[in-house]
Amino acid sequence: MRTVSTVAELRAALPREGVGFVPTMGYLHRGHLALVERARRENPFVVVSIFVNPLQFGPGEDYHRYPRDLERDRALLQEAGVDLLFAPGVEEMYPEGFATRVQVEGPLTALWEGAVRPGHFQGVATVVARLFLLVQPQRAYFGEKDYQQLLVVRRMVRDLGFPVEVVGVPTVREEDGLALSSRNVYLSPETRKKASVLYRALSAMREVALKGGSVAEALRAGEGVLAEVPEFRKDYLAIVHPETLLPLSDWVAGARGIVAGRFPEARLIDNLEVYP
Repeated sequence: MRTVSTVAELRAALPREGVGFVPTMGYLHRGHLALVERARRENPFVVVSIFVNPLQFGPGEDYHRYPRDLERDRALLQEAGVDLLFAPGVEEMYPEGFATRVQVEGPLTALWEGAVRPGHFQGVATVVARLFLLVQPQRAYFGEKDYQQLLVVRRMVRDLGFPVEVVGVPTVREEDGLALSSRNVYLSPETRKKASVLYRALSAMREVALKGGSVAEALRAGEGVLAEVPEFRKDYLAIVHPETLLPLSDWVAGARGIVAGRFPEARLIDNLEVYP
């Protein structure tokens, strides 16, 4: 595996075609490695980027303390069979005078994470667009754990005509259902035991749906589970359309349950298909 940190080095190292790309912010876990495994299976050449993107962090968020360990990540990627690691600095991604932003408009970015974290998806769209232009992949891999982000990237690709297939990869979970996230490292042992409440709430909603209950009944079931853990301060719990993310009053195929909120140490998000 080769590691490069500049755009010039990246361009010199890339093949002309057959690139599968996994963009990450590092501090890798089994969820990231599932993306790499899928990319390795489907492409002759695999590129991974590690870049903690300042544009997608708002004031008071955890940009400066976001976990970083490049040497650990490099070893994991080498073992996973990655061909090229692109690990640029901020000045390489956003040179002096950089003044362009990419904005996906509408409910995909106005609701849920977009409402709680203003400007977040503009930062995501900007960095992903820049990475796509630099890496020029045929396929790019994103985890379904960040479901809203996945839909935003797909919309940007469709609207701007990027010649890349955006592949969603199912969420990887701990045994108790907690979705893997780099931010899980923030959780104290006591909070970690309670953090599966997000998945349990989503599962309760799915159980109601599968038994023929209504959307309203499913939401009440999810709210009841969240209430069992008062340390979790909910930002939202909703059942939404799987493509528009608009809230539903009646079931549609693929309806998605989404949840987000804060423990004292960290903010967590999760989602689950609740109505197949």
